[in-house]
Amino acid sequence: MRQHGGTQRPGEKCFAGGVLVALLLSLLPWQALAADRGAWAAYVNYVVGDSVTYGGKGYDCRQPHQSLPGWEPPNVPALWLEKTGSVDVQAPTAPTGLTAPSKTANSVSLTWNGSTDNVGVTGYEVFANGGASAVATTPGATSVTVSGLTANMTYTFTVKARDAAGNRSAASSAFSVTTNPPSTDTQAPTAPASLRSTGTTSTSVSLAWNASSDNQGVTGYEVFTNGGSTAAATTTGATSVTVSGLSANTSYSFTVKARDAAGNRSAASAALSVKTQTAPVGEVPSKILVGYWHNFDNGSGFIRLRNVSPKWDVINVSFAEPTSGATGGTIGFTPYNSSEADFKADVAYLQSQGKKVIISIGGANGQVRLETATARTNFVNSMGAIIEKYGFDGMDIDFEGHSLSLDAGDADFKNPRTPVVTNLISAIRALRDRFGAKFLLTMAPETFFVQLGYAFYGGSCISCDNRAGAYLPVIYAVRDILSWLQVQDYNSGPIIGLDDQYHTMGNADFHVAMTDMLLAGFPVGKNPNNVFPALRPDQVAIGLPANNNAGGGYTAPAEVQKAVNALVKGIPVGSYTLRSNVANNKGFRGLMSWSVNWDAFANYEFTNSHRPYLDSLK
Repeated sequence: MRQHGGTQRPGEKCFAGGVLVALLLSLLPWQALAADRGAWAAYVNYVVGDSVTYGGKGYDCRQPHQSLPGWEPPNVPALWLEKTGSVDVQAPTAPTGLTAPSKTANSVSLTWNGSTDNVGVTGYEVFANGGASAVATTPGATSVTVSGLTANMTYTFTVKARDAAGNRSAASSAFSVTTNPPSTDTQAPTAPASLRSTGTTSTSVSLAWNASSDNQGVTGYEVFTNGGSTAAATTTGATSVTVSGLSANTSYSFTVKARDAAGNRSAASAALSVKTQTAPVGEVPSKILVGYWHNFDNGSGFIRLRNVSPKWDVINVSFAEPTSGATGGTIGFTPYNSSEADFKADVAYLQSQGKKVIISIGGANGQVRLETATARTNFVNSMGAIIEKYGFDGMDIDFEGHSLSLDAGDADFKNPRTPVVTNLISAIRALRDRFGAKFLLTMAPETFFVQLGYAFYGGSCISCDNRAGAYLPVIYAVRDILSWLQVQDYNSGPIIGLDDQYHTMGNADFHVAMTDMLLAGFPVGKNPNNVFPALRPDQVAIGLPANNNAGGGYTAPAEVQKAVNALVKGIPVGSYTLRSNVANNKGFRGLMSWSVNWDAFANYEFTNSHRPYLDSLK
């Protein structure tokens, strides 16, 4: 089992470069999933365990590779093994009853009757005017609104159904509809009145106002700060909003405008000046660098805790680990290469410098399964004692491997019933109650346990690994006390994003797609009735390896910053379209890295590159 971020403990064999990456690819837990990638296509990254169809036959991937023309499965038996059993090559039936219940000058709402399939329909694709590329897709819903159309223009739509094996149905019967003429509504809404502040923190201001009126109807509001032309926050009709990502002890001037369906904007409301609160002593900055500090030496070099780079805001001491087996619940921690007195002094020293020091639990070697109430009690008592003994500011949940999984049929992430999940939730809340509101709670799951839950959810997907998405019920249950989530965007297989495309680690596209899922929310298991809600932007950080030695998926600083620019400034990366609101994403928390030690090993490339960049975003 791999270590968090590719660490090795003393005595383990250390692999270099591509050999390490290949080994990680062969051992990652998602390999057991045998992901069904549908019809084989060129220029796709395939990994061991992927299944494809080609020429009416099924194939399993034998080696990770990017496909090229001429590498069709029958041509390269070294890469693909033909399945000997049955393969799903039956396409769904064509959708029927395509119609448009409503339309505007720039959009058409479509509905249709669902298709049937021998295994199951997984989604639909909508095409316009005979085009080869879908203008809209759904994860299973039989309705969609196609927007961005031209007024008074006739469009001919068709719909195709698809299944998990990638089979597409024949197109539905074509349906033609003409968008409405250009709107004649030129009357703007009235300006919002009585803009007021309903609360402040050191980084946010909550605002409310009286509703505007309009001859056709108000569709939303836009909030502007300091006379800017780009909205800092928007609503779809609500007359209140919280603007986050602000600086402490700073005055801001706010105005609000109303808009209607024709795009008319009202005059601005009267300006309101509000000052944010002074930051409490020791408060975590709005933009942070989080680094894991090794409580062991794996070849990256030992650093005394007090000697970590001052550019880190939060230091995660890794790891506290079980002392009584994975299911006993008792956790222990002994400082490496340090006396207890010196380690306590180092923690206090960093805290005196305004840093936060957190104890991280688990890692790949530290499997923790709280299967019983006794294990839960042991966990709470032992972790509480460790936190009190060393004066840690909080705890980080870094459960990997088989620590979290879902029982068969546990399909509702909002109401989980699997003991290892419910006991962990209870234990986290008990420790938070014990240490109070300033106690930091963070989590560092792998993409397998979070974003993979969009395509496959372990409790409801019979053919999936029961660990897929298993962090989701924990995150949801403690989201009110969660300081931030720092998903490991590394040592990951290709993951399906909200665009229903696979994204591969090591570039800006991957970080944008994975982070956008957390900022926008997503239907779990592609079930539109089971949506994991978006986290606040200040609850989201991106996890990265400090360099190539630290793990698979290293991303150069320039690519990382391209990703953050896309999220918080709206500067596009490739063809991916954000689902989250750029104006709200300014509160994005920052970057996490495995690790402090590997950063120092690489002459501080990570901290020297990203510290000034994050400071520029404040």
